[in-house]
Amino acid sequence: MKSVLACVFLMLSLFPRHSVSAVEKVQIIPDVVYGHKFGMALTFDVFQPQKPNGAGVLFMVSGGWYSRWTEPQSMLGWFNPLLEEGFTVFCVRHGSSPKFKIPEVVEDVRRSVRFIRQHAQEYGVNPNQLGVWGGSAGGHLSLILGTTSDQGDPDAKDPVLKNSDRVAAVAAYYPPTDIREFVDDKSPYYHRFPALQFEADLADDFSPLLHVTPDDPPTLLIHGDQDKLVPISHSNNIMKKFEEQKVPAELIVIKDAAHGFKGDDQNRASQAVVDWFKKYLLNP
Repeated sequence: MKSVLACVFLMLSLFPRHSVSAVEKVQIIPDVVYGHKFGMALTFDVFQPQKPNGAGVLFMVSGGWYSRWTEPQSMLGWFNPLLEEGFTVFCVRHGSSPKFKIPEVVEDVRRSVRFIRQHAQEYGVNPNQLGVWGGSAGGHLSLILGTTSDQGDPDAKDPVLKNSDRVAAVAAYYPPTDIREFVDDKSPYYHRFPALQFEADLADDFSPLLHVTPDDPPTLLIHGDQDKLVPISHSNNIMKKFEEQKVPAELIVIKDAAHGFKGDDQNRASQAVVDWFKKYLLNP
């Protein structure tokens, strides 16, 4: 239980708590249902700025592949830097560990992109100007979307599944990029994070490191060099792949930072994310 709470705390401490100076200018659409599983709703919250720029950013609510509901207003401080620049933010929750494993979680976040693309006009965003952002497990899911997207299934009975899950830009804080060793029952990660307890022969499918191709979207990685939970080697290794495939990518290394940024490190990372999306979503 302590490890679970630590993951949730890290997830909620990813981003700087900027003062909310323009709360009344942001429209919040809470609990939009983008799908169902086991009779329960999959939901996201929409944060619409007063002057939208036409681009949208999906934030992956995931720490240790646990996805918790939070009062939408409490997220305004974290999303303000993007909202102030006119980005519409989608706060996406997925089917949570320990009930659901990574393969099921990935299907959820894929569906969220498809659903938002299908309803893009309703939210005032361009379906070709969608980015994705997250930290730790949320960073892993962001990279999965960046490296393994598809164009949708034109023959699907569910109209949502006919849409592509491709995103135009990615930002990831300290992401696991190769989970092959984690799904081994001898690994401490396997027992600490129940979402990893699935068939080991599927691990390749959910390791972004193995799926980098030249058509991947521009990707920003931010990692502390003292991270003991997800070593910086995960970002270093996938950065090499991005360079080999000539994918526009950048790795920002934050000196002496561990898993979870604080203070100036947090502010630096947050600003880098805003700048990245301004560069690659506003000028696709």
